[in-house]
Amino acid sequence: MVRCRRGRYRCARRIENIPAVTFYEPAGGSPPSTEVVELSYVELEAIRLIDLEKLTQEQAATRMGISRRSFWTDLASARWKIAHALVNGHAIRMVGGHCSGISRGNGNQGGKENAKI
Repeated sequence: MVRCRRGRYRCARRIENIPAVTFYEPAGGSPPSTEVVELSYVELEAIRLIDLEKLTQEQAATRMGISRRSFWTDLASARWKIAHALVNGHAIRMVGGHCSGISRGNGNQGGKENAKI
């Protein structure tokens, strides 16, 4: 468990895969001064489960091993960051976090591990 801020410890979230591509930038490149929005693997997993796999919030939270409230917080954060980057022309970088049960690359490849990435 990792203590991110005052209060309760943040438990590890289960994610099923790490994306092969971890950096996106606007077409035509971006100036060096352009902000880079960092999206954690946990936030990306929340988006994947809800928007691609069409799971309910309860099903997705269960799959990640967290409460619905924690899941909602991760999902809301991910959606805000993605919208902010797209609307304002910022680059997006996927970064690690406190995760467990990771498969690298495609969800069907690679071994599982517990890690703080």
